[in-house]
Amino acid sequence: MQVGVVFPQTEIGADPGAIRAYADAVSGLGYRHLLAYDHVLGADPKVHAGWNGPYDIDDTFHEPMVLFGYLAAFSDLELVSGIVIAPQRQTALLAKQAAEVDVLTGGRLRLGVGLGWNRLEYQALGKEFSDRAKRVVEQVTLLRKLWTDESVTFEGEYEQVHGAGLAPMPVQRPIPIWFGGFAPSALRRIGRIADGWFPLVPLGPDLEQAIAIVEESAAKAGRRSLPFEGRVTVTADRGQPLERDVAGWKALGAQYVSLNTMRQGYATVDQHIAALTEAAPIALAG
Repeated sequence: MQVGVVFPQTEIGADPGAIRAYADAVSGLGYRHLLAYDHVLGADPKVHAGWNGPYDIDDTFHEPMVLFGYLAAFSDLELVSGIVIAPQRQTALLAKQAAEVDVLTGGRLRLGVGLGWNRLEYQALGKEFSDRAKRVVEQVTLLRKLWTDESVTFEGEYEQVHGAGLAPMPVQRPIPIWFGGFAPSALRRIGRIADGWFPLVPLGPDLEQAIAIVEESAAKAGRRSLPFEGRVTVTADRGQPLERDVAGWKALGAQYVSLNTMRQGYATVDQHIAALTEAAPIALAG
């Protein structure tokens, strides 16, 4: 099982040196991948009365594709978006950005996509919120064609490309597309079209049910079992048993797991690194 880390988006700040120090440290400790979340805009609670989203205008978010381009210059980590909100982005541009990251990393991109929840972002980016689930299916088809065919003609309900293609092409053809999700409809979609998935469900009966839904959907589509990635929280008070949780994901057959220190009581980049340093012998054992 490959072990990586969740990039502490909201707490790492805007210093490029701190970002590099973090990436260098986790790579040096033996972690294999870095997973980053995506948000383009944060809502201003002073303007949007009653705002109750998990993030707002004060939360720092580095744009994943630009961040990955920076990391590609010096890091050997696999870079994972977990997730990019694909339906609020232009598909051809996302294909181009992902291909570029894949080239710069020598084929070390795993593109996680999802639907998102923030209507404000969709509105600001000029995309419809209500049909995002339908559009993402078409996006996945077009992304794969753009990454494998030199010249693409595609006529969909939402996407049209006429005799055009990417250069340079990615190293991975196609780049793996992973999905996040937990609703039954999302899990069935994952089974039908994803290359892998991020269960947004903790260890327990709900997770086992989610895995069963994905596996059943994949089987109905004539596909094999899908790899998935677990998430383990590393809290500042050490309140959660790290060894038990890592072992739990491994026992379920997870091919990947990421350790999350974000929003867990760490105030500085050095504290995030120290927590991952302490966790490494346990998480990376075996």
